[in-house]
Amino acid sequence: MKLDVGMLTHDLKSIPGYARKVEAMGYDCLWSSETQHDPFLPLAVAATVTSTIKLGTAIAVTFPRSPMVLAHIAWDLQKASDGRFILGLGTQVKGHNERRFSVKFESPGPKMREVVLALRAIWDCWQNGTKLAFKGQFYRFDLMTPFFNPGPIAHPKVPVYIAGVNQYMCRVAGEVCDGLHVHPFNSPTYLREYVQPAVNEGLAASKRRREDFTYITSTFAVVGDTEQELAQNRQAVKQQIAFYASTRT
Repeated sequence: MKLDVGMLTHDLKSIPGYARKVEAMGYDCLWSSETQHDPFLPLAVAATVTSTIKLGTAIAVTFPRSPMVLAHIAWDLQKASDGRFILGLGTQVKGHNERRFSVKFESPGPKMREVVLALRAIWDCWQNGTKLAFKGQFYRFDLMTPFFNPGPIAHPKVPVYIAGVNQYMCRVAGEVCDGLHVHPFNSPTYLREYVQPAVNEGLAASKRRREDFTYITSTFAVVGDTEQELAQNRQAVKQQIAFYASTRT
């Protein structure tokens, strides 16, 4: 088990100090989420001032961005961090896709699977010169001229994790991804009886082992040095649980 930490600030001017601090404390990975701010920019800043801590998105919303756009962002962050970047993706729910991002929400499981496969095809083109000829149900990529090709990098294997709640998405994670972002609103029973069997099915389909796969889990924790801090943080956790429990799919 390894301990990670979240990006507690998205002020780009304060990120260098924060990133250095959590790296010195020994955390394994620094995760940036997509809520009120872009999830990638803070990691670009952190990549330039750290050397050992991994850097990842937990998560970036997938469908508002073309896989080509995601491929370029991930490639640049992987190069800037010397191979420490993890691309974490999630579908978000229908309401946010259609009403907040104004994008069509269709077949999220199959579409997410196709995004990951498209990313691999694009990166293979850039790294190995393979002709780009990806054609799926939702995306087609078959044009890559030298002017738009960033070329090979030293660490071309970009880990891709996806967020999954239902068993279909967990199977997709096991089949085509390097890891799964487990929803923080979980229980040991849910993980043991619902998530893990689905992931294992995906791993078996891709002929991979459990050792080839990573689970990223988070918990709701109330901490504080004073009763006032405990009360404030307890209320914050209550609000987060209420948000997750009341969000419509």
